[in-house]
Amino acid sequence: MKFYKRSQTIRISIGGVTVGGGSLIAVQSMTNTDSRNWRATVKQIKQLEEVGCEVVRVSFPDLESACNVSKIKKNIKIPLVADIHFDYKIALEVIRQGVDKLRINPENIGSKDKIEILVKEAKKAHIPIRIGVNAGSLKEACNLNNSLLRAKALVNSAMAHVKILEKYDFHDIIVSLKSSNINTTLQAYRIFASKRNYPLHLGITEAGSLREGSIKSAAGLGIMLCDGIGDTVRVSLTANPVEEIRVAYSILKYMGLRDFGVEVISCPTCSRCKVNLIEMVSKIEKEISRIKNLNKLSKSLKIALMGCVVNGLGESKDADFGIAGGEKEGILFKNGKVLGEVSSDEWVDKLIYMIKDYQMS
Repeated sequence: MKFYKRSQTIRISIGGVTVGGGSLIAVQSMTNTDSRNWRATVKQIKQLEEVGCEVVRVSFPDLESACNVSKIKKNIKIPLVADIHFDYKIALEVIRQGVDKLRINPENIGSKDKIEILVKEAKKAHIPIRIGVNAGSLKEACNLNNSLLRAKALVNSAMAHVKILEKYDFHDIIVSLKSSNINTTLQAYRIFASKRNYPLHLGITEAGSLREGSIKSAAGLGIMLCDGIGDTVRVSLTANPVEEIRVAYSILKYMGLRDFGVEVISCPTCSRCKVNLIEMVSKIEKEISRIKNLNKLSKSLKIALMGCVVNGLGESKDADFGIAGGEKEGILFKNGKVLGEVSSDEWVDKLIYMIKDYQMS
């Protein structure tokens, strides 16, 4: 259940995916292939599609790579966002190639007259522009030590470029104000959200490794989502982009914002636990990760794997499927009803079977 009210932003379409205006928060990732190799890029995007990616961003560093946009688009199912830096001519080329959205960094894309040209072409093509402001590439922010001052610098930069786009009657705008510092990021989004109602793309940039970056992203994004801020998210990890999608959906799932996949409830174990629950939970999570198309379930499934009868019975009854028990056997529950006893060496296999059976029903 949601425990906050989302900010009301305008509704914008990215190649058929709606963001803002109360729409579901869209999950994004970014490829890390060389976009000059369009086949490798398509292969990775297809992997992202399999785990539920709804919008994908690709960096196009030069005109050679930009000419691959049409080839990539023909071979994928989700909207394609072009990440462009330094050369507005690359941005013009991806527009001609049929990209679904532009992401530009206003600090390095060029002079106002070049931005004007881009705006006019984007408007003709009916594609939105994301103004992406990053603390690491904004000179004013880099020279400041105070978190609030850095946040204000991010907002000032974003607002300056929003006004340029608005000057040319362009309003299909999405904004991101990212920093690797949670406090800076949080304050920047809060300030901007009080000034404009454009959809906001959330992220803690350069969050780090799979483990640390996931924790950092969950902490930062969780606060902003609780504030009602955010229309689309990307978890930035130094890892396989597929992991970004999984972590993003987990965050949204536990915030009550998206139904997705399988949630595993398990106890932390104590001296009452007479089975190797840590090994069981690790195994069931690995097995779940191998099941395809869980993101297409009508609702997320809650699975309980509990090693004792103190809290285990209650947690298992509350889950869609659950097992709670002792040393040799456990009690199997389905939607709160007891189905019988299961030998401890069959717990994982039984729950995986039930998940797959539900998926097929």
